[in-house]
Amino acid sequence: MCGIFGISGHADAAALTHLGLYSLQHRGQESAGIVAVKDGAVNVLRAMGLVSDKFTAESMRSLSGPVAVGHTRYSTAGSSTIENAQPALVRFRGGHIALAHNGNLTNATEVRRSLEDQGSIFSSTMDSEVIVHRLARAHAERPEEKLAEALQGIEGAYSLLVIIGDTLVAARDPLGWRPLVMGRLNGAYVFASESCALDIVGATIEREVAPGEILAVGPDGTVRQIQMTAAPEPRRCVFEYVYFARPDSRVFGGSVDRARRALGRRLAAEHPAPGADFVFSVPDSSNSAALGFSEASGLPLELALIRNHYVGRTFIQPTQQGRDEKVKVKYNAVREILAGKSVVMVDDSIVRGTTTRGLVALVRAAGAREVHMRVSSPPITGPCYYGIDTPDREQLIAANHSVEEIARRIGVDTLGYISLEGMLDAVPDGPSGFCHACFSGQYPTRPPTVPEKLRLG
Repeated sequence: MCGIFGISGHADAAALTHLGLYSLQHRGQESAGIVAVKDGAVNVLRAMGLVSDKFTAESMRSLSGPVAVGHTRYSTAGSSTIENAQPALVRFRGGHIALAHNGNLTNATEVRRSLEDQGSIFSSTMDSEVIVHRLARAHAERPEEKLAEALQGIEGAYSLLVIIGDTLVAARDPLGWRPLVMGRLNGAYVFASESCALDIVGATIEREVAPGEILAVGPDGTVRQIQMTAAPEPRRCVFEYVYFARPDSRVFGGSVDRARRALGRRLAAEHPAPGADFVFSVPDSSNSAALGFSEASGLPLELALIRNHYVGRTFIQPTQQGRDEKVKVKYNAVREILAGKSVVMVDDSIVRGTTTRGLVALVRAAGAREVHMRVSSPPITGPCYYGIDTPDREQLIAANHSVEEIARRIGVDTLGYISLEGMLDAVPDGPSGFCHACFSGQYPTRPPTVPEKLRLG
């Protein structure tokens, strides 16, 4: 999962992109980058770490021009190195290409091997680079036609922002896995993974980029459109509503906060906790679901876990060691609230179980008498091939243990997951049109040619 932001037609495009990336930091914390174009000259700034740490006022002075794209990275394919930081930038016979990608290409390995057989030399191990090479080889004239040609035969999830010359091109895969919204800021066009990034720069949402749609914004502000063959039914990632997107965002046309509250209400109906004293969330991604659970159950909502906001999201850390270390410093329990109480602990998901086990131990150590765990997504039983870092079934606790076994392993008195049907009914525009393969095993595409992460470097 990554965050992408792009703007065309504004004198301060790079500065606005920098601001937009702050709102997309939750989507990736490994690296960040911005590419800006002015009068045919292109400048790039990429760094490992957070936007706030690496992008200083001094470093931003090198970025100017009316067109820019930015990226915050969470790796699903390719090792965690500066070579894999995006936007990818290359120069070719037609000028330059800068590409920012959110998603995961399921046939990237075979496409890469084919390109290498034809003489291509890759500078990174990320799957996104195959699109850059195909763009450089495309024979079409217009930038949007080049991208359409380059995407032929590419499989998997992609929301893309690409600068080709001085044209900004946005594209979304035919199944629409990952969100991409378009807005306006005075005369400029703005694109972002989530609407919260449009809000921070003062842009007004116009619409989503449709599944299979390619939009090109020229230097004169004209917009051209190509519609690739879209799937009969979209397969939007339901986990965007459950966990990834910010609650103040609108994705796939719906409010993330309202979706999570509805998930919490359905969870309370399916798995009540009679006799519990109160409910609390694992902050912050579960706050809205806990509110919904409280509303439906009548249990008061307490702030029993305090999150250190100077620590990033544990789920999107690239290594298990990193996740374990972050948990130790990320949360603290409020003993005065928990001591002697029977509590309902609401979380959005249990992936590997290690984070949850540590949190339950923390709550127990603070004196909780009973801990009833409630989860606003179903058990994750299969890997995601479309942009979430759960590639190995062996790492998924629900793929290898029953609910009762998981409860014992994480140390709770009872454990209840929302049903698949309940989750899909709760989200906007449900129950159809969503990918839920990691819960149901119903994959919309063929499995990737190389199922494990592409970690060649």
